[in-house]
Amino acid sequence: MKTCVIFLVLSFFFLSCNTKNKTENSAEAIPVALEVIRFDKIFFETEPQDLTKVKKEFPFFFPAGNDDAVWLDKMQNPLWRELYTEVQKKFSNFDSCKAQLETTFQNIKHYFPKTKTPKVFTVISEMDYNNKVIYADSLLIISLEMYLGKEHKFYQFPDYIKQNFEPQQLLPDVVESFAKSQIPPSKEKSFLAAMIYVGKELYLKDMLLPNYNDSDKIGYTSEQLQWCEENESYMWRYFIEDQLLYNDDPKLIPRFISPAPFSKFYLEIDNESPGRVGAWIGWQIVRSYMKNNEVSLPQLMHTSAKEIFEKSKYKPKK
Repeated sequence: MKTCVIFLVLSFFFLSCNTKNKTENSAEAIPVALEVIRFDKIFFETEPQDLTKVKKEFPFFFPAGNDDAVWLDKMQNPLWRELYTEVQKKFSNFDSCKAQLETTFQNIKHYFPKTKTPKVFTVISEMDYNNKVIYADSLLIISLEMYLGKEHKFYQFPDYIKQNFEPQQLLPDVVESFAKSQIPPSKEKSFLAAMIYVGKELYLKDMLLPNYNDSDKIGYTSEQLQWCEENESYMWRYFIEDQLLYNDDPKLIPRFISPAPFSKFYLEIDNESPGRVGAWIGWQIVRSYMKNNEVSLPQLMHTSAKEIFEKSKYKPKK
């Protein structure tokens, strides 16, 4: 009997490996050659008298209504120049990032064949941590100043925000921005729908970034991830007993889904918890749904939260 069990486990393991290898081989065969334009270098290495030429070549980076004095000041301001220098120290050679981006877009095209290969622009923007990466059909804009390392002297942000200003967060941010183009806004306004929406984003990272660990996908430390894993059943029981799943109170989003220093159960455990635990639970629900249903990745993006939850067979680990 013991021999049979071992055989079944090994058979399942090798079947899983073969499936994974077929997916990886299929994705690797997809031709993707990204064009990367280092607009950060172009802008800061342009002589002030040549600003007009840059504006003409890249009009989408110069919105109407801004006087040239704004751009000239940015070109020459010592603080901006120092930031540019720091970005070049970290990303003087972008070849490794480009190769990783190409692999990611091979995976994207494997699951979403109609996806266009975007033109990639690297920029130095306004340290907008809500828009570190912008994916827009044929464009991918990456703000490199947001990936200098969480301890960088320029980052005057709370720890829970700047902990994700690391270079390894660039690809998860790319996938998250891509996900927003694939997941239609939910017609359901419940807390459950919000959890599952973010759960879809995180599941996309599972599939498109297979070599990333869970903590980097969601932007947790390893300790924060461990806390969620150890308290999964407790959190789920809290959501059920407080009847939060179908509650449409918008305050639940900042309490449990938006980035925050901790989640707000309004209990003693709050300071121990990481933010976004609702997003983590939504991720586990989507994972359970995909494990128990034969559904393609594009189909998942368009499946309602209600159907995903009802067919997920989700049960928190005790």
